[in-house]
Amino acid sequence: MPSNLPAGADQPDSVSILGSGGMGTALATLLARRCVRVRLWARDPDLADHIQKTRRNPRHLSDLELPPEVTCTADAATALEDARFLIVAIPSAYLRDTLRVFASRLQPDLPVLSVVKGIENQTFARPSQLIAQILGPRPVAVLTGPGHAEELVQELPASMVVAGPDPEWNRWIQQTLSHHRLRVYTNNDAIGVEWAGALKNILGIAAGICEGLGFGDNAKAALLTRGLVEMSRFAVAQGAHPATFYGLAGVGDVITTCYSPFGRNRAVGVRIGRGESLDQILRSMRDVAEGVPTTRSVHTLAAAQGVEMPITREVYAILFENKPPRDALTDLMLRPPKGECA
Repeated sequence: MPSNLPAGADQPDSVSILGSGGMGTALATLLARRCVRVRLWARDPDLADHIQKTRRNPRHLSDLELPPEVTCTADAATALEDARFLIVAIPSAYLRDTLRVFASRLQPDLPVLSVVKGIENQTFARPSQLIAQILGPRPVAVLTGPGHAEELVQELPASMVVAGPDPEWNRWIQQTLSHHRLRVYTNNDAIGVEWAGALKNILGIAAGICEGLGFGDNAKAALLTRGLVEMSRFAVAQGAHPATFYGLAGVGDVITTCYSPFGRNRAVGVRIGRGESLDQILRSMRDVAEGVPTTRSVHTLAAAQGVEMPITREVYAILFENKPPRDALTDLMLRPPKGECA
């Protein structure tokens, strides 16, 4: 194993996780159950103190009691103590500012696993790009796919995918996280899996709108099928491999995002389909619905690159131009007929 990867036993003895959201809390729990010491960093000192004292996260997975191996802190130096590798679980909107806090404190060779889904909407930068840019050269892998935190902590069967340019780091993460209820695959297409993690949220909103309008299974199946084509077309223009979108990061995550009751983006779409305004919905939400800003960014970039994305275009019009959802559906259905593989 190279010197810049964790050495010794097959599993690490100490891991640091930046972000106390659902996925950060879930991964802290899964690793702690395997006797790994975890430092869980929360931005809010009051929240960190509450989690540490009560062993529960009141904002995410509130019924879960954290194992004693998990220490929660808001102090950056404490969060990194003895870390063998770093997991980044920060919403993409706050990723750059958070990484800057930790940049000068990290060991130069500490490897990173990102579970961030989304992009930086001003720059179109993917999470792994921001990590490399701000934290400097180091092994970086991306874990993604259909892995709702609510089910992972119950140890319900799941499969995910880890991707990145360093095959040894990918395999190490695969071996570290895999167990009898979680199967992890590897992929070398970090561009594709990260864009899939962002683009599927747009489809989540669209699927929710379908539900809110009372449409049936036929409509949603058509939406998801054509949406995958659209996602792949856009990501390939950014350098991704098309096959990635027919794997766990693509179709797998699309299914959970568009059908699961846990999905925030789907929930936004349902409420829009039922007649609520976007401003009203966002004001009532505590957590970020990444698909909303992502829709704006992807619509802008697709238009600039000449990539055809009719579903994204209509979701954009609904969210930001007050287009009635039923009119958007009509315009999608009345587009000029074409071949399915065109």
